[in-house]
Amino acid sequence: MRILMLGCTGFIGKSLIPRLISEGHELCLISRKNIDQLKINSSFEKIAFLKLNLAQERSWNDINLLNQLKSCEVIINLSGEPITEKRWSQEQKLEIENSRVNTTSYLMNSLKKNAINPKVIINASAIGFYGTSLDNIFDETSPSGEDFLAKLCKKWEEAASQKPFFTRLVILRIGIVLGVNGGALGKMLPIFKVGLGGPIGDGNQWMSWIHIDDLCDIIVNGIKDKKYSGVINAVSPKPVKMKEFSSILAKSLQRPNLLPVPAASLKLILGDSAKLLLEGQNIKSIKLNKFFKFKYPLLEEAIFSLTKK
Repeated sequence: MRILMLGCTGFIGKSLIPRLISEGHELCLISRKNIDQLKINSSFEKIAFLKLNLAQERSWNDINLLNQLKSCEVIINLSGEPITEKRWSQEQKLEIENSRVNTTSYLMNSLKKNAINPKVIINASAIGFYGTSLDNIFDETSPSGEDFLAKLCKKWEEAASQKPFFTRLVILRIGIVLGVNGGALGKMLPIFKVGLGGPIGDGNQWMSWIHIDDLCDIIVNGIKDKKYSGVINAVSPKPVKMKEFSSILAKSLQRPNLLPVPAASLKLILGDSAKLLLEGQNIKSIKLNKFFKFKYPLLEEAIFSLTKK
């Protein structure tokens, strides 16, 4: 199928692209960043590249983008400024929001304005939609939270819901993605490998996680399988607490698990965004548990598969 992919230079996109290529799909990759960092042969006949900042409305007047939109059957929208790369200044919060909400709004407006009806749109969101809690369990029917990230996800999903009438929409509320080339695990591995790892904060916060391979499988399945529709929590069936995550990671690397990261230090470094690491949420996926078979349902299996590569 012809797939238009937004936000392809991020951690998830870099892992997903080889899967889509192996499946025989034709891709148009769009990013505001240089595409060459993906290290894909640009002469490959089934890949087109466009460098555009899709959070800017004027980018949607690009004739090449319009032609790609008209010819695509599937849109995968992974656009978004990284959440925890920088402190959450007001300027950074605006960048985080605009890169998701504006991009998605402009996408839906362009599709409707030009009477374009792709078969399916797979739009990213995050489990931050639910807010944080030590005690509550959230599923796809749970209401949104009230903090910055929850309000952001709600706006993001509302923008996605303005899709063309005949297009199937899949909104993936993605948990903590585990992979060696990015995300939380990618940052933690070097610290744990030298024996300086430990839990973050008091270790009692929940981590609702998913292996990068399972997430890619969900997206690939969602392209053709109509069971994938509406909001889906993209998380493994077995969330764990931070102290268990830390212990399993240290054990897999045969390293100690001795040095917890104090909450105060993390807040000093990350500011408000430290909340994402210090306060978790216990997320269940009613939908995936009905029809998706996880390769890595247990954290031990997931961590082992990644640390032994």
